[in-house]
Amino acid sequence: MISRSNGIILGAAVLVAGVGGWLQHASQRARVPAGVQVAQTGEMAPDVALRDLDGKEHRLSEYRGRRVLINFWASWCGPCLKEIPSLVQAQANVGEKGPIIVGIAMDDPTNVRAFLAAHPVNYPILLGSLDIPSTSVRLGNVGQVLPYSVLLDENGHMLFSRRGILDADDLKAWAAPAAP
Repeated sequence: MISRSNGIILGAAVLVAGVGGWLQHASQRARVPAGVQVAQTGEMAPDVALRDLDGKEHRLSEYRGRRVLINFWASWCGPCLKEIPSLVQAQANVGEKGPIIVGIAMDDPTNVRAFLAAHPVNYPILLGSLDIPSTSVRLGNVGQVLPYSVLLDENGHMLFSRRGILDADDLKAWAAPAAP
């Protein structure tokens, strides 16, 4: 049984943790410019237009009909580079007609080209906009942390988002067929 003083200390710690979490969330939201729509889980992802490394424009809506794992990364991001081999393997496991990974590089095109020349990937790479609001912010990454991933269903709705490296369970869930 917890003594009264320990209960008070425990209650205060829980209260402080809760307030800290709320303040962190509020401070991240404060970084989003006024009028900018930030997609949330369950909502339709914005149909952003991004260029590939050859300058050709692509829209997220081009991938409708397939489950899409969008992965934001940069060549200078150590955790991103650690994650990429797992993404390459996951894409190889599902083939060309199943779900697709779309990498969005939040980086200078020259750095992206150099990285991909040394470490080719088997999924499309698009160049994210670093201007305010960045592409990753519009897709829910208000903390602008990399890597950041978003899973879209076949209709373009956001199923989940994750800051940090995706683990094997995340990649299995991405590749699993959608429930009817």
